Amino acid sequence: MAETTNTIKHVASPLARQTLLDGDLVRPVAGVRPIRLLPWLQVVKIGGRAIMDRGAEAILPIVEELRKVLPEHRLLILTGAGIRARHLYGVGLDLGLPVGSLAPLAASEAGQNGHILASLLAPEGVSYVEHPTIASQLAIHLAAARAVVGSAFPPYHHHEFPGSRIPVHRADTGAFLLADALGAAGLTIVEDVDGVYTTDPNGVDGAKAELLGETSAADLAKQETLPFDRALLDVMANARHLERVQVVNGLVPGRITAALRGEHVGTIVHTGLRPL
Repeated sequence: MAETTNTIKHVASPLARQTLLDGDLVRPVAGVRPIRLLPWLQVVKIGGRAIMDRGAEAILPIVEELRKVLPEHRLLILTGAGIRARHLYGVGLDLGLPVGSLAPLAASEAGQNGHILASLLAPEGVSYVEHPTIASQLAIHLAAARAVVGSAFPPYHHHEFPGSRIPVHRADTGAFLLADALGAAGLTIVEDVDGVYTTDPNGVDGAKAELLGETSAADLAKQETLPFDRALLDVMANARHLERVQVVNGLVPGRITAALRGEHVGTIVHTGLRPL
């Protein structure tokens, strides 16, 4: 009988003998730009409080504008939470709920706004999809329709960071994380102001507010008033694909269309993307 020898097959890997917690050791392997999964995708985030809470007066013109640009782009439309989420936060904090329980409650309202938007765009074949579908089946949905709608809230939920009583990773942050992970062509954040101002244009010092045509995430970190989640600046610093984000006023007809075409019609915020 032939002798047999039991051998162990080793798979060569640069990470095999390294600790994955050491950035210097991992960098030679992970320091390359990831593959863009959907480089033709445009991501549009619709504000919950800024747009959806205003009702038909604000929503229907935006729906019509999105309908008209569908032949030009394939879109992932993400919706944020509005004033109802703030009510949920208030009740949840009174009850002593942890931040990880507040996050999915607010995310549910963002999803409700998404269902509303998808229903209005249903004649164009647009539907609402949940996060697991966006993660694994977005490409096939966009092959069947020019756009899909989802919640902009990141799915941290009970894993939300416990450093704050209110979830810090909200709709703007979630939209950026999705757009950057997918390697999208761009992200447009739709609000009810013309862009980012030096101070709140609707506040007590509104008369002194100046619109910033172009800025960076690093510069905005020094500013107190922002029209989006402050956590967005943190994730922008670690961008892997998106070089910039544009904040536009969705209440002005044509601004979303122009932004999707690459025109400068709001505030352009440059991320921390570094050349490789």
